[in-house]
This record gives sequence, structure tokens and C-alpha cells, in this order.
Amino acid sequence: MANDLDAPLGLTHSKRPFWMRIPFGIVGLAMVGLVGAVLGVWLVFMRDPTGGEPQAVVKLDRSKTGLAKTDVAVAEPRAAAEPEATDRPAQQGLVEVQPVPGGGLEPAPPHRVPETAEGRQLSTQPIARVSEKTHWGLLPRIASDGARPLDVYARPTPRLPQSTPRIVLVVGGLGISQTSTQEALRVLAPDVTLAFAPYGASLERWVQKARGDGHELLLQIPMEPFDYPDNDPGPQTLLTSATPEVNADRLMTLLAKLTNYVGVVNYMGARYTSDPTALGATLKELTGRGLMYVDDGSSSRSLGEAAARAAATPFARADVVIDEVPRDEAIRQRLTQLEQIARTKGVAVGFASALPVSLRNLEGWIANLQSRGLVLVPVSAVASRS
Repeated sequence: MANDLDAPLGLTHSKRPFWMRIPFGIVGLAMVGLVGAVLGVWLVFMRDPTGGEPQAVVKLDRSKTGLAKTDVAVAEPRAAAEPEATDRPAQQGLVEVQPVPGGGLEPAPPHRVPETAEGRQLSTQPIARVSEKTHWGLLPRIASDGARPLDVYARPTPRLPQSTPRIVLVVGGLGISQTSTQEALRVLAPDVTLAFAPYGASLERWVQKARGDGHELLLQIPMEPFDYPDNDPGPQTLLTSATPEVNADRLMTLLAKLTNYVGVVNYMGARYTSDPTALGATLKELTGRGLMYVDDGSSSRSLGEAAARAAATPFARADVVIDEVPRDEAIRQRLTQLEQIARTKGVAVGFASALPVSLRNLEGWIANLQSRGLVLVPVSAVASRS
């Protein structure tokens, strides 16, 4: 057997097995570190569904209410001269309505609005007895005493000699463009009837302003043109291909968009107004709710007058589309034609849109109308009383 004396100088000859020479302490520490690393990775990535994916942190600019600016709808600023509804002066003689427990309506405290013809005042809020709360919203209805929205919301007119030529001027397309709506309210006399589209973002505010200024109102109802859907009047358009139930539901949805109006006027609708079945069903609904129907005169195929007579709907039709050609000279010619019809027939109805060129010409024409022996009246004053 070899011994230490047999080993070369400076060397030893170990008799321990290989496994006894493994550094178990170091290996143990390495294993502990590996387990810790695996555990850390699991906690970071496996507990986060998006763990390991690229992420970005965005600082949201929030208002005092805690809402992000991207969550807040953008609205155009009001004109400086227009007070908020809550800042209006105390008003007298106006019956407003407010929801009460159980779904009914009750009068709110009276307010004051500018006086109109014959000392009467126009409401700026829905009147309870001619309003009905439904799942569509607030709808017009005939009161228990027989009063219709057509009667209650009509602008009073002074008594005129029978020989006085009268002109009705309806200006439509209001409520969508804030600029054109504000300009129309600024330049148009209170006797001008205003027709609002059902798609505006601030309809309630504009209705209150228009009624406070003394205007009578109509609601524009989108109806199917011949080239539909290439030419689309908008959401909830009444269609000849739809069932009466579908068209009735669409009509109620549209009627609930506005209040304080005396009736409706078609928007487009050359095909719809030429279909006696579809138009007749719509006019029956309007009659049952105490409203009038105004044909804007844009379609020569319209059966509006015959359908209104059959449905006993108060009716008026425009004799002249004033801005069919939206140029100064053409508009002036149409206004002259409107005056001639009024002098010949005793009454004439004109329809225009709230285009800048139209408003500019109408402002000067209205200012001198009375000096030429003609009088402006609201559309309800010439409605046929079926």
C-alpha cells in the first residue's frame, strides 16, 4: 500500500471517493437562488394576464370632475347675449311641466315670456294637458277638453281685414347648425314659422329661445325620396316599404325629439308623399295627436292635400320653394312671385331653408313687407280646418 512517504514531494494521495469531493454548500446555495428566480418570474408574469407584453403608461388630463377630456362631449359656446335657461328672468303666464312620482306631469311654477299678439304669451316648456309621457318620451296629445297642441302652441294673430293679403313663411333646417340657427333667430321676425330637424344636439335650448322670441314651430319628419338610400334623409326615415307598425314607431320616436310645435312638415319624401297608403297612415297618427301637416312644396307628385282631407288632418302646402335655386337673384324672384300669389289668392305660403343667402334676402324682404300692404302670419293661421 502506498503511503505519504511514497508520494512525490508536495503532493498527497487522497483515498476519498469522488462524491465526497463535491461542494454541496455551493450547490445548495445555487439551487436556492434558482428556485427564488423561478418564483419571482412566476409572480411577475403568471399573475398578470398581460405579463411580458409591451406596455405604455399614458397620463390622462382630467377635469375637476375626474372625467377625462376625451370622455366629455364638445359643445359650441353659447352667444354671450343668451342667458342660461336657469338664469332667465321670472316669467309670468307660462305653464311648464315636470315629472312626478308615478309618471305623470304637473304644472311647475309660472314664468314670464315676451308677450305676443293680442297680449298672449308663448310657452317655452311642454304644457301638461297636451303632453303624454310614453316610452318614446314626451309626446303631444289631444287634451280631455278637446284642445289640441295645434291650438295650444299656436302663435296668436291679430284680427285683419278680410282683404289683407297674408303670407306664411316657413324656414326649415334649424337645430343642426348652431351658426345658422342662431342667425335665423337673430334676423327673422316672430311671425316667421320655424321648422326644426330632429337631429340637433341642443334642440331643447333652441326651442326655448325660439318660443321665447315668439315663433311658432314645426318638426321636420324625414320621409323616403325616390333615390333612397342613395339620398338618405337620416335616421328613422319613414319608408313606403316598412310596415305601418314600423313607420308608426319611427314617427313616435321623432315626435318625442321636440315639444311646443303645432305640427310637422316633410323633409324630402317625394316617394313617401306620393304613396296614399303610407302617407295616409302617418296623417291619421298626426290627427289623433292634434297636429297639422305641412307639405313643403318640393314634390309635384305629393298627395298631401288629398291624404290630409281623408284623414281629417289640418293642412297647408307651400306655394313657392323660395331658395330652390340658392342665389340672390333667383330668391328675389321667388319672393316677388310669393307676393303676387298672396294678392291674387289672399294667402300664400313660402318655404325656405336656413341658408346664409336665404336669411340675408329674407331679412330685408320682411322689413319692408308691411309697407307693401302684406302681413306675415304663422302657418297655423292658414291651416285647413278639416
